[in-house]
Amino acid sequence: MRHHRSIRFALAALMGLCGLTLASGAQAKLRVVGTLPDFASIAKELGGDRVEAASLIQGTEDPHFVDAKPSHVLRVNKADLLICIGLGLESGWLPSLLTQARNGNVQVGAPGYLNASQFVQAKDVPIKADRAMGDVHGGGNPHYYTSPPEMLRVSEAIYRKLVELDPKGRAEYDARWQAYSKKYKEKTAAWKAALAPLAGSRVVEYHRSWVYLLDWAGLTSVGALEPKPGIPPSPGHVTQLLVQVKGQSVRFVLREVYHADSLSQVFAKKAGAKLLDLPTMVGAEPSIKTIWDKWDRIVAMLSAKRG
Repeated sequence: MRHHRSIRFALAALMGLCGLTLASGAQAKLRVVGTLPDFASIAKELGGDRVEAASLIQGTEDPHFVDAKPSHVLRVNKADLLICIGLGLESGWLPSLLTQARNGNVQVGAPGYLNASQFVQAKDVPIKADRAMGDVHGGGNPHYYTSPPEMLRVSEAIYRKLVELDPKGRAEYDARWQAYSKKYKEKTAAWKAALAPLAGSRVVEYHRSWVYLLDWAGLTSVGALEPKPGIPPSPGHVTQLLVQVKGQSVRFVLREVYHADSLSQVFAKKAGAKLLDLPTMVGAEPSIKTIWDKWDRIVAMLSAKRG
């Protein structure tokens, strides 16, 4: 009986040793965590099998207000690269998450920390920001991820960071970047062409999430349903806004999927505009799994003929 036990023990030990050998010989994936699901999608596309990517924000969530969950702490703790939106958008929850995660590799200033906003041209930068102005970000509007050109710059920054952290994978990253950037430019040209007939159209936003997209597409924002950024619409403000835009032929009211409210519907109906719940992020709808899906959907919704 002892002999049999010894054999079983030896076999188990040998299997464990073989498992360790296989694990050590396998390619360790670069673990990327994006606060934005778009960042995770981009990293996966640029990294292929060399990258394991996840996001902290869900596409249906308001990125200003995210609850730091134990699963978030664990993801950041194990991350080799953390990509954040920046411009203060995650300031209410990301700093404490970084503290709890205790991962020196992804702290601010560390090699594994990438602030994507450093690679975009910020819009709506206030001369002086204070709380009386509402949820205004001192560094500028952080919703640049609604604009294809801005996210191409971010994509290149992610590609370069992947190469920096995983130099052995340079050949694969280079090849993937070449294919990705080529597709990106082709898709961007097609999206721009599809939106060309809308140039000059006036829109009202719920939140100032769309300034980057509107500037790129040639549309004009003539107001926002929020009286101040982050302050929900009130009947009085909606009434005042209706007077303000009277005669301006507002074509669309643009709203995020996480801002469902009845006043938007009332305003759109009275203004004779089409209310659109556009996807700001990957995952905003079940069918939106990539950035291509996101902008395909946005362009299709904007360019659809009015019924």
